[in-house]
Amino acid sequence: MAVIWGVVLHALGGFASGSFYLPYKQVKSWSWESYWLVGGIFSWVIAPWVLGLLTVPHLLQILRETPTETLLWTYFWGVLWGFGGLTFGLSMRYLGLSLGMAVVLGLCAVFGTLVPPIWLGQFGNLVSTTSGQFIMAGLAVCVLGITICGVAGMMKEKTQPEAEKKAAIAEFDLRKGFMVAVFSGIMSACFSFGLTAGQSISERAVGFGADPLFMNNAPLVIILLGGLTTNAIWSIYLNMKNQTYKDYRNLSAPIARNILFCAIAGVTWYFQFFFYGMGDSKMGEYRFSGWTLHMAFIIAFSSFWGLYLHEWRGSNAATMRTIRIGILTVILSSVIVGIGNYLA
Repeated sequence: MAVIWGVVLHALGGFASGSFYLPYKQVKSWSWESYWLVGGIFSWVIAPWVLGLLTVPHLLQILRETPTETLLWTYFWGVLWGFGGLTFGLSMRYLGLSLGMAVVLGLCAVFGTLVPPIWLGQFGNLVSTTSGQFIMAGLAVCVLGITICGVAGMMKEKTQPEAEKKAAIAEFDLRKGFMVAVFSGIMSACFSFGLTAGQSISERAVGFGADPLFMNNAPLVIILLGGLTTNAIWSIYLNMKNQTYKDYRNLSAPIARNILFCAIAGVTWYFQFFFYGMGDSKMGEYRFSGWTLHMAFIIAFSSFWGLYLHEWRGSNAATMRTIRIGILTVILSSVIVGIGNYLA
């Protein structure tokens, strides 16, 4: 039963991540770096600290008593994940929701799922048990589904009229988008490493009376602080370079409305980690496999949004059939991983 709840919580996290970029489309007269920074303040500072303090008793004391080395490693992986988060936004900018998510999260699923058990010395056990073999099969199916989504994206590039590309994604650029997405996918996996590095913080939180369901909210504040560091430095640099710092005092822009939609986007993005952390606590012995589930749900929901927003309008029947097969394959992978966890 616990595993089923874990799958449901990962689905909620996937929905949040697959949907977070939509409010940014309502921001007017601001550059990308301006709304990314404002939304990020809600993602990386306000939401994690508010919900962390509400769900983890004595959070500040827990962090004070955590060994410095643990905090530094957790923060370090957060900084590296920040590069992935930063370029993740650029991937959406150049490729759109459906294709951008598929490319980024394919690599993210592979690295984020396999590296933690290798680091913890569990990989041998993983491939020698029935449950572990199911999880590995689910990961392979997930990669297959993501590959199919990528093929659909290339088919779209060849068949979709240029006017339709620009209408759905104003800055569509397949070459630039793929380069950014590959880098983002590799670096985004560092979030999973950060949770692994901060596992002792989660355990300490339980010792201080936190519900195990919310224990990962304790290391989240450190991981996301690392993400803030990377994203804030780059966004402020672009603000200065492009003189877009003027956005914040541009009276012709709907400032209150922009901040509201940035806040909605930022908090929604944080909820992917909030629900991921809760789902992670329910996944049993092979908790790292939840990363594959999380990625699969994100791709599924973002692909549905991409179809809803007509990012594929004008594509031929073969392209539409391919992207649908890709989405269904990714969803199937989440079912296989769930079975593997259930067997464990």
